[in-house]
Amino acid sequence: MGTFVKDLFGGNLFKGDKGVWMIYFFLCMISLVEVYSASSRLTFEGGHHWGPMVSQAGFLLLGLIVILFVHRIPCKWFMLFPFLLLPMAIILLLYTAVLGGGSNINETHRWVSIGSISFQPSEIAKAALLMTTAVVLAKTQTEKEEMVKGKKRKVVGAIKGKRYLAFAIVGGATLLICGLIFLDNVSTALMLFFVVVVMMFIGQVPKDLMFKGLMTIFGIGAFFVATSFAVPDSTLKEIPGCKRVVTVKQRILRKIGNTDEMAKQNPHKSDTQILLNDKNSQTTYASIAIANSDLIGLGPGNSIQRDFLQHAESDFIYAIIVEELGIAGAFFVAFLYLVLLIRVGRIAQRCPSFFPAYLVLGFGIMMVLQAFVNMSVAVGLFPVTGQTLPLISKGGTSILITSFYIGVILSVSRYAEKKEQKAPLVEAALNGETSEYYTDGSMS
Repeated sequence: MGTFVKDLFGGNLFKGDKGVWMIYFFLCMISLVEVYSASSRLTFEGGHHWGPMVSQAGFLLLGLIVILFVHRIPCKWFMLFPFLLLPMAIILLLYTAVLGGGSNINETHRWVSIGSISFQPSEIAKAALLMTTAVVLAKTQTEKEEMVKGKKRKVVGAIKGKRYLAFAIVGGATLLICGLIFLDNVSTALMLFFVVVVMMFIGQVPKDLMFKGLMTIFGIGAFFVATSFAVPDSTLKEIPGCKRVVTVKQRILRKIGNTDEMAKQNPHKSDTQILLNDKNSQTTYASIAIANSDLIGLGPGNSIQRDFLQHAESDFIYAIIVEELGIAGAFFVAFLYLVLLIRVGRIAQRCPSFFPAYLVLGFGIMMVLQAFVNMSVAVGLFPVTGQTLPLISKGGTSILITSFYIGVILSVSRYAEKKEQKAPLVEAALNGETSEYYTDGSMS
């Protein structure tokens, strides 16, 4: 207990990987500048010129406090978190997605309010599922050294009798959590599912089991997509849990430019009204903002489209970044997230045990994937998803949850730095032998 208190409150204020700290502070500085610039609509409507920036600075400060606390927690303590977070996430998701509780915003029940505090249960569910996956993978696997072509290789394998255990537990938890999130937030469910699959692949879950499972899910998904496009929207809205499917369907149709289908749904509107309306104005003005830019942009605070673009300070803040900071600024922001992913990979490589390595990879991939999805939407590569740009977009819950992720990553980096052994996380056998899943030995 004394060691825990010493780790929590003693020593230097900023511990862990210096590269991660630098990326974090760069993202925070960009956030303050761009949220202040992009919030002109909010300041005009609310009459408080400094309000959005002060609010954002306050949440970033709270996020920093979260990081300073979490990054001092020994990473082994995070193994206990899923026992609390997973049941809590399931209950909250059942309350919002199934029972229709919480705040109804845009025909979805994503938010739960407790007094003046509002949060999305899906954010808790993401952390809970990723931590659960890391724990299960770590507890069902071990490694041993094998001689391959005259060289020693560390090969990851399942502990005796547990070849199917990791796949069964992680697969069941993933289907439950992602299925509940899918009812109100399709993009978050798909991203979370993808990250878990990547973690299972890195964690050497049997490839044959993963292939069969993925083929089954893809088959069901393909049937569901084909059916949703064949069934009229009016019928889909009457089916419980399919209202959000209609929204996703319409966004995909707008993205692929299916104006004929949209014209059938809006027979009394002209082509211009169909191409620019309340539902697609965000993507249109975002494209105009990007088109207004050049190598260095218009300069901070000089955005034009921020006055027309809804949610310019949150979902589409990357379009404002491109318009004001130019292509150079846009690539710099993307570069920061890419470097964060690289740093996370290096931290995982230095971990001598499985759990912290899987945990840091899960959180890092989740953050970076969300960032690139947001940027892809802003530049017109993806349909609108509603995903924010981590640590940059205006918001409260998203900043605090992302700060928790950063704190965990820094805690794992502290753990890795303390260990003298710096062996790679996984080195698969080069000759492709099936001894990947052996049956002897115990977990280290």
